[in-house]
Amino acid sequence: MKIKNRVLMTGALAFSLALSACSSSSGGETSDGADKGAFNPDNADGQTYEEVRASLGDVPSVADEIKLGAVAKAFENEYWRTLKEGMETGAKEFSDKGFNLTVDVKSPQGEADEEGQLSIVKDMINKKYTALLLSPISDSNLVPGVEDAIKADIPVINVNDGIIKEAPNFVGPKADQNGESAAEWISEKINGEGKVAIIVGMPKAFAARQRTLGFENWMKENAPDIEIAEKQNADWDRAKAKDIAATWIKKHDDLKAIFANNDTMALGAQEAVNESGKDILVVGVDGIGEAYESIRKGELDATIDSFPLYKGQIAVEMILRQLGGQELPRVIWTPQALIDSTNVDTPAEEIIKWEDPVVAK
Repeated sequence: MKIKNRVLMTGALAFSLALSACSSSSGGETSDGADKGAFNPDNADGQTYEEVRASLGDVPSVADEIKLGAVAKAFENEYWRTLKEGMETGAKEFSDKGFNLTVDVKSPQGEADEEGQLSIVKDMINKKYTALLLSPISDSNLVPGVEDAIKADIPVINVNDGIIKEAPNFVGPKADQNGESAAEWISEKINGEGKVAIIVGMPKAFAARQRTLGFENWMKENAPDIEIAEKQNADWDRAKAKDIAATWIKKHDDLKAIFANNDTMALGAQEAVNESGKDILVVGVDGIGEAYESIRKGELDATIDSFPLYKGQIAVEMILRQLGGQELPRVIWTPQALIDSTNVDTPAEEIIKWEDPVVAK
């Protein structure tokens, strides 16, 4: 079976790009670096990956050679290394099922290297990779690469974060739900009252904005007696997060909880809590291995795991469905769950009820 509908796909992608260009004409940026006209998958009418499987059926078999290019943020963060592992796992499983498939997952030098990340994408386009799975550093840094890919008839899926409005499809978790889950858990633990604080990631990152917004909105709507006493950027950096948390702990003798936009910063905040000797809840996001170990030791209190090992596999599955001629929904949700001492040793497959995809015969 040949890769279907590439001409039709090109037209659809070009149309999507044109719409995006129109929608951004009245845009500009907000104070936090967000594009006012940016597409927000958290507000979209998406489908879960299970719903996609149910509606589209088995993954179409594709006879052509497929070379997928994937670009993460930075492998210095365990989360992105795990996403890479997930994509490689998915590619191997489909290869074992008869696909002539490889995946090349790369990242720039660091999570601030926007130009380096774009250079990787452009190189993949020049080398005529079959399709691209992209997780940009900001909502804008990979836009030129996506535009070039569309012109070259190379399908693109935006994976996880940030948000590329020019990309026809998004695969990832609801970022605002990360914050909502953390807020609900913290509120329950502190009986709906007291001071809490938020350590924010990079302002340009969609996930940082949405996780923070989800946390703030949930507290406003459901826990009016909880005060968000502090909020500050730590740019995904552990040392910065530790310093910020240490300052807050000295400033607010009655601080009850800290929500960090990712586990790296949460672990930094936990170090500050440990050194203070105070009983302050700390919750992160990502579900990295070190966060799990910290929860097992009774230090970090919780993390919102978005299961990058399985997200990577889902992204590979969805691009293969597209290459096989299936029409994907604009937004495809991947699983997430709050992990604390009650379920830290429960296998992820059990928590998310994972099943391997089925390939059409």
